[in-house]
Amino acid sequence: MAGLIPKSFIHDLIERADVVELVDSRVPLKKAGRNYQACCPFHNEKSPSFTVAPDKQFYHCFGCGEHGNALDFLMKFDGLEFPEAVEELAHMLGLEVPRETSSNPAADARKRAQESSDYEQMELAAKFFAHQLRQHSNSTRVIEYLKGRGLSGEIVKQFQIGYAPDGWDSLLSSLGKDQRSKDQLVALKLVNRNDQGRYYDFFRDRVMFPIRDRRGRVVGFGGRILEGDGPKYLNSPETRIFHKGRELYGFYEARQANRELQQVVIVEGYMDVVALAQAGISYAVASLGTATTTEQLQMLFRATRKVVCCYDGDRAGRDAAWRALENALPLLNDGIELSFLFLPDGEDPDTLVRKEGASAFTERLNQAQSFTDYFFAHLTETIDVQSDAGKSLLLKQAKPLIERVASEFYRDTLMERLARLLRRETSQLASQIKAPTAAKAPQDGLKMTPMRRAIGLLVQHPYLGQEIPLHHELRGLKQPGIELLLKLHEQTQAQALTSAQLLELWRGEPEEKALRQLARWQHHLETDRVNQEFFDIFAYFIDQFVEQRANELLEKERTAPLNRTEKQEYLTLLQYLKDREKR
Repeated sequence: MAGLIPKSFIHDLIERADVVELVDSRVPLKKAGRNYQACCPFHNEKSPSFTVAPDKQFYHCFGCGEHGNALDFLMKFDGLEFPEAVEELAHMLGLEVPRETSSNPAADARKRAQESSDYEQMELAAKFFAHQLRQHSNSTRVIEYLKGRGLSGEIVKQFQIGYAPDGWDSLLSSLGKDQRSKDQLVALKLVNRNDQGRYYDFFRDRVMFPIRDRRGRVVGFGGRILEGDGPKYLNSPETRIFHKGRELYGFYEARQANRELQQVVIVEGYMDVVALAQAGISYAVASLGTATTTEQLQMLFRATRKVVCCYDGDRAGRDAAWRALENALPLLNDGIELSFLFLPDGEDPDTLVRKEGASAFTERLNQAQSFTDYFFAHLTETIDVQSDAGKSLLLKQAKPLIERVASEFYRDTLMERLARLLRRETSQLASQIKAPTAAKAPQDGLKMTPMRRAIGLLVQHPYLGQEIPLHHELRGLKQPGIELLLKLHEQTQAQALTSAQLLELWRGEPEEKALRQLARWQHHLETDRVNQEFFDIFAYFIDQFVEQRANELLEKERTAPLNRTEKQEYLTLLQYLKDREKR
């Protein structure tokens, strides 16, 4: 009899799976705002009410109520039992399902230990490269190269730029002390192993740029060639802790340098980010050699209201800009500003900021092309809008894109511009271009108390768990659901999770049904209000706890004198309540 599947593997499986891709392979989906939709495969309907949310990795039918993650879909659609669904999903992803002889609570601890060790090893690698920049026999050559690019020692230290020696096994000799560490280095793609079993460093004779996640942990590297043949940049392949579509080079450093990010500029290369920071423009990030993904844009729009996509003016740069625009359409809410800057031929941010200076480059950013202007400039680039055929083609291309825009303001603005180009009335287009379908709230009969709102927001937006510190003292709050809320808070603060992953942790638990209901709850909050709503509810619970504790001490004093510690606590609580009244 096969052993149990480790929970850590199921967690990773959900993380790797894309529920949109899975559902689309069985039920063709269409983009609808930030989500995807189709007619529900689980009941008969004429108009689509089945929605798949890529950010939550969750599907839900507003007609029949079916919902869940990738495993739930396989179980329902393919009629599989849970272990069979895990096997099927793993097979689709090219993974082998591990088994354990018995249910082992230590498995999660081992997984966390492995993850912690991985991050530690990556940090050691970053320190190794930084040390080599100062101490290696080639260091003078590399430092002169960096100075020639206009970089100071301070900025090199800030970004922990280093040097990968030109030997075959320099890093391996330093960090690969035993077979276990060698295997780990291979898994983290810091070391390769050939068919003959020989180990050798992945990065050699390159300037090294550590890539940090939003929590500051090193998850990968970019290596730039100094001279000679070979690719200009060599990037870390994806690993168990590095997924390039989710990270942005320089984002952590930008957050560290700015208490509040007024704007962020997206550039193409590591050196562009560092050169701009050297010039005092400390809010640049790079998308790791790929088109800016929806997940990367989501991360940026949570941090700032203004994003400028800055690309080279060649065809590759313009193609990257258009892909970024397409990925941004379902994220464009009111108040968000997205613009585009194309640099002169032969220039990139690195060369241009050194040539013109920070003020001139900043002025270029201020004059960047607006989202609407770039949208139509790109679409009309090869279309003759004076001809009937051209107008027809423009409408055909613009219509599905406008229908994906989340913001009513942006959608109306695009339709007004399109109407002018087509020489038609906006009202005529309004009947042809549909707004993203607004989903109706599920009729679960669930009364939304502050506690349920807090839990619902945390389930739907797990990143909130990392936005505020844990408040263990709230365990003493006499409020139904507080233990569940604090447990969810602990889980979401311990690691970055999607809604699907978070719910998977509660599969089979008594609270699972309630959590799934709250995962389907429509809170109708704009993106920029979600954080504040969650913070406000938490502040309310803290106020409730302070009042409760103060009353408990007051009641105790009526029967027996308070000791010195309790008196001090009571006075502190009273001061908090007085300060609250003043706010």
